[in-house]
Amino acid sequence: MAGTQRGRPRSARAHGAILETARDLLGSVGYEQMTMEAIAAGAGVGKQTVYRWWPSKAAVVAEAVLSGYLDTSGGVPPDTGDVDADLRAWLDLQFRRVDDAASVAMVRGLAAAAADSAADAERLYGELTGPSREHLIRRMAAGVEKNQIRADADLEAAADAVIGTLLYRTLAGRPPTGYRSAEGLLDLLFAGLAHPARRQASREVADGPGERG
Repeated sequence: MAGTQRGRPRSARAHGAILETARDLLGSVGYEQMTMEAIAAGAGVGKQTVYRWWPSKAAVVAEAVLSGYLDTSGGVPPDTGDVDADLRAWLDLQFRRVDDAASVAMVRGLAAAAADSAADAERLYGELTGPSREHLIRRMAAGVEKNQIRADADLEAAADAVIGTLLYRTLAGRPPTGYRSAEGLLDLLFAGLAHPARRQASREVADGPGERG
């Protein structure tokens, strides 16, 4: 990646052109079809120039993301006071993003970069996955304070389940389902996370006034 430069110092102009081309190719042909040769041709440089600065296309994609050439912002879960509604709205947005072809190509490229280099994996987690995970944990912790989520709930495991599901859907190429998948996942999570008083209130609403003794 960028931290392991070899040979002559890189040209800032060529460097930017290569990262821009990687971004464009991800959107147009996808990660699997993108090649170092195509990156070089699109940037107007020799293939040897690309290989001098990056060992693989995965490393190019990783730097393109970390340098801001690709939008990876997942947003922060809103805080309206209702943790269930807020996480459903946020997760629905994330599912819609992973159903987008360009987003899928980018995530697959990042997964390849992380598998290719432990250093890149650490940087990508620190700047992308890690912050999203922390946002989720903080939003659920606020739900604990409002007695919407059990005080003894494992919030880290819940956040891992959400992010892991998103990554699985992207990498496994599951068909788009958007809102339905978000609803199903959170139904399962909140069945275990919800504070007992909140679960009881939900049951009473579902049963209706005629069912309560």
